Amino acid sequence: MLKGIDPLLDADVLFALRAMGHGDRLVVADTNFPADTVARETASGKLLRIANADTERVLTAVLSVLPVEAVARMEVMGAPDEIPQVQADVQQLLNRAAPEAGEMTSIERFAFYDAAKTAYAVLTTGERQFYGCFILTKGVVPPDA
Repeated sequence: MLKGIDPLLDADVLFALRAMGHGDRLVVADTNFPADTVARETASGKLLRIANADTERVLTAVLSVLPVEAVARMEVMGAPDEIPQVQADVQQLLNRAAPEAGEMTSIERFAFYDAAKTAYAVLTTGERQFYGCFILTKGVVPPDA
């Protein structure tokens, strides 16, 4: 256990978040996402797991240490403008914890799978709501004033 670090962030997750550079992307996915299959094609090549928490809780932990400049969400099939509750909750979290990320963009489901394969890593959660899948783009930590 470390002081000041959310206990959900284990050594593997912290290593991946620290290893990512500006512009690298992290997929945060729900339990239905083909996470292991996609993770094998990412830069890290391995799946990260925080299976005992939902998306909002996991993102709260991740955003406590990761600067984020953009977030994309998976579109609902057949209803690309629909915003499921899990996505609305994440946008509210972003507004509070990472306002620099702005409004989420959307990616069609199968294009999302393709984009996820080019990410640095995939982090799967215990989220059971459908369409709880996001791609976070790492921002920068500015120099001290």
